[in-house]
Amino acid sequence: MRIGVFYFPVDYGIDIVELATALEERGFDSLYVPEHTHIPTSRKTPFGGGGELPQRYSHTHDPFVALSFAAAATKKLMLGTGICLIPERDPIVTAKCVASLDQLSGGRFVFGIGGGWNVEEMENHGAQYKTRFKLMRERILAMKALWTEDEAAYHGEMVDFDPVWSWPKPSRNRTRRSSWAARPTTRCAASSIIATAGSRARSAAGTSATSATG
Repeated sequence: MRIGVFYFPVDYGIDIVELATALEERGFDSLYVPEHTHIPTSRKTPFGGGGELPQRYSHTHDPFVALSFAAAATKKLMLGTGICLIPERDPIVTAKCVASLDQLSGGRFVFGIGGGWNVEEMENHGAQYKTRFKLMRERILAMKALWTEDEAAYHGEMVDFDPVWSWPKPSRNRTRRSSWAARPTTRCAASSIIATAGSRARSAAGTSATSATG
């Protein structure tokens, strides 16, 4: 049995390096962190858990920066996003972040993604709630092209770019596949595609409905 830890990497909590080191020393398998670039003060979108939105949602470090520090301090601990909010991210930049972290960590990155639940948050990034999954799908397909092709291009309805060069590619030194999926819930309609970035992204798994923990 593999046991991992999910943690909001907040600016007032335990240092991510201290946590990652302690987890590896104690035999834990993995560490996952969520993503929120910001939280709009309007709070028009109700929190799925009920009541006031916990403070940690507006105090999280960038997941790729936090996991880079964790990767540098560990050797075996698997490191992942749980979840990365793809509708709020540029696909070319995100593909670079994923590939860089996976390669520098020795193939230890697990890419957990989702569409998100906070309407105002995604709108501030130019995404719309009703089309977020379509946007997410196209961005992921574009990223997979960037990870697997020397001259990558993608032409969709919401993502479009001509052939480009983009390195590094994700690590091919994956010794095992890792996947993560949450239990389906009705409290918010988000989706998560779990894809391991290793083996040049060919180990992408399927989709499953999940709450937008991130």
